[in-house]
Amino acid sequence: MADKRQRARVQGSWAKQLPKPQRPAAPQSQSANAVSASWGIHRQTTSGNVEFQQPIKQVRDVPSEKVIDQAGDYEISHGPSGVSRLRLVPRFLPAEEADWMFAKLLAELPWSQKTNFRQDEAYEEPRLTCWFGELPYTYARSTMAANTKWHPLLLKLRRAVSEASGGRGGDERFNSLLCNLYRDGHDSIGWHSDDEASLGRQPVIASLSLGDSRVFSLRKKPPLEENGDFTYVERIKVPLGHGALLLMEGATQDDWQHQVAKEYHDRGPRINLTFRSIFPEPQGHRPGTKLHFTDRQTDMNATN
Repeated sequence: MADKRQRARVQGSWAKQLPKPQRPAAPQSQSANAVSASWGIHRQTTSGNVEFQQPIKQVRDVPSEKVIDQAGDYEISHGPSGVSRLRLVPRFLPAEEADWMFAKLLAELPWSQKTNFRQDEAYEEPRLTCWFGELPYTYARSTMAANTKWHPLLLKLRRAVSEASGGRGGDERFNSLLCNLYRDGHDSIGWHSDDEASLGRQPVIASLSLGDSRVFSLRKKPPLEENGDFTYVERIKVPLGHGALLLMEGATQDDWQHQVAKEYHDRGPRINLTFRSIFPEPQGHRPGTKLHFTDRQTDMNATN
């Protein structure tokens, strides 16, 4: 009997132990997996430890700013509202002719500083303006009265610009003119589009520059899913010198914004003549309202 117990103890010490039964892991819900994935969590199933990993972010490049400084016609975009076009004529006016025209308009036009309104607060535009046209022009909740007393030199320039932009014979393409005087580099105009309802759909704006050079900048309006973020939009810079003519055509006012930013180094006065056509306000529109109401548009005359 003792021998049997001894042999049993010896045999038991050699025998392999059976593996202990493992408790099944609790099933993880689908929502928890989704949360883990969204926060970049990786679970190690072998050790049961949780390892946190940084989520993968999409890398986006900010487009480089393009420069247009040579004469020509440019299709700057093909959507979403259609084809946007610019036409640049850097030497539309000869230098000597532009010199005396600049001096005459600077001295003889009825320049004044317009007061606008934003969020029920008044502010003065950082430049001087005057208006010519048979109809009033309203923007930034402030109206410029109709003025049919065109300066003779402005009538001459309107004919020349009208012909250059497609007008023929005595048919004037433009019936109105907004004049801007930038007294120095501190004067400016903020990001905006010339898309008031009174301008009609896809207006043609002809901009004639006299005096010191300033940079005219454009930026593409972001798609709606960007929620007004202009970080990754296309940008264009157009240096406008003495006697230069720039035409904005097609969908430029629908799909792009433009500005003349402040330049704090020495800048002399500059006159900008912006020819356009004004029509009676469409029925149902308040004076000065935009044709397209979207969150991606900024106030027309926000200061920099």
